[in-house]
Amino acid sequence: MNILFVASECAPFIKTGGLADVIGAVPKALKTLGTKVRILLPAYPALSGELARGTELMALPDLHGGPARVVAVTARGLDLLLLDAPHLFDRAGNIYLGPDGTDWPDNALRFGALSYVGAQIAMGALDGWTPDLVNAHDWQAALVPAYLAAAGSTVPTVMTIHNIAFQGVFDAGVLGPLGLPADMFSVDKGEYYGRFSFLKCGLMLAAKITTVSPTYARELMDPDFGMGLDGVMQARRADLTGIVNGIDLDVWNPETDPGIPSPYSVRSLKKKAQNKSALQDRFGLTHADGPLFCVISRLTTQKGLDLLLKVLPSLLAHGAQLALLGTGDKEMEQAFANAARRYSGQVGVIIGYDENLSHLMQAGSDAILIPSRFEPCGLTQLYGLRYGTIPVVARTGGLADTVIDANLAALDAGCATGVQFAPVTTVGLEQAIARTCDLFGQPKTWAGMQRRAMRQAVGWDASARAYLSLFETLI
Repeated sequence: MNILFVASECAPFIKTGGLADVIGAVPKALKTLGTKVRILLPAYPALSGELARGTELMALPDLHGGPARVVAVTARGLDLLLLDAPHLFDRAGNIYLGPDGTDWPDNALRFGALSYVGAQIAMGALDGWTPDLVNAHDWQAALVPAYLAAAGSTVPTVMTIHNIAFQGVFDAGVLGPLGLPADMFSVDKGEYYGRFSFLKCGLMLAAKITTVSPTYARELMDPDFGMGLDGVMQARRADLTGIVNGIDLDVWNPETDPGIPSPYSVRSLKKKAQNKSALQDRFGLTHADGPLFCVISRLTTQKGLDLLLKVLPSLLAHGAQLALLGTGDKEMEQAFANAARRYSGQVGVIIGYDENLSHLMQAGSDAILIPSRFEPCGLTQLYGLRYGTIPVVARTGGLADTVIDANLAALDAGCATGVQFAPVTTVGLEQAIARTCDLFGQPKTWAGMQRRAMRQAVGWDASARAYLSLFETLI
């Protein structure tokens, strides 16, 4: 089986969030099942080195205002098809945002081009390789089904939603420059409250839809979570499947992680304390004995971090500490920076993103806080489980699917791996933090949770089989 993935980012080459981790991991897992996956990805500046050693397979003299080509290269165990269109993708900084922090004004053309080329490859534009199926990921690739439909192609497509909050909504006038027929602007395709939605168009035209956890799949049909597309999801419910994300077990392995000072395993959990000391030093925290919570996140209200700001005094009153790494809302960044100054030695904050540091934080923290108001799947809680760092999570989306709450029944049954809370309010978060601190004060119970967490299956094996089973129904 030959599968084409079309996506806007892929770890470890270019990453702004969890989408990249998934795109970098699923093809490897599918390869072990005998499926060949090639990934169509924009050739951003970060990929210039890979581009230079690749082989050109396709040339496009004029792709929305400039020449383009598709270059094939194998790197880090992944088969990449790089869309080299410098006028669209050779830009410094964020891949979606300009220097002023707002969307690039030509994002519709940039990612419309990605979808167009994906559709051309699906229809046989590359000599010697034609995919049996295309899996388009998020709004940036969502027009692949539209271009195929416009060409009368019957190549099956799967549309995967990683976060429905991002929909690629533009003025209807983009249809002409994108080369799409006017009938794409209709209620049964891409028309969305008088504008044109890339994501809605893909969801309406794809043969099947997947999202990144079973609970999130159900939530998408709820107006509180569907972000205006709940009606679409209800209409397509028979074609919707939730497949929980996994993580790369080679990259995230506390026994072999080169980014932590003291590797450890289930059998040598005491070594985790050495990583905690290193993390406290890195964030300027005192070497206190209480629980060390970490946050590794975009700083947004979606992630519930405004609530964390409000409950910080309560967290510290329990003798706990906080180490936070993230970037996002400027006011929230400033508020956490102020908190670090106010609670020096108890709260440490680094504004930005550092992949290596995130490994140390998982290895050195006692618990990871994820108070998201909604969370399609989440990956940091899976990293936490893998590293014996107890997840404290809101009961939503993939967080609810991957963490077993330490209620009395779960503790008695010996299956608890974390702490869940609902509703997502300051009171709910305060109570979750208090419960976590109480559990931390019971060393035997805490160590049992850590061991169960580290033994939990968080890789891609089961999910890859679920993807493969779905693909087989279409081919």
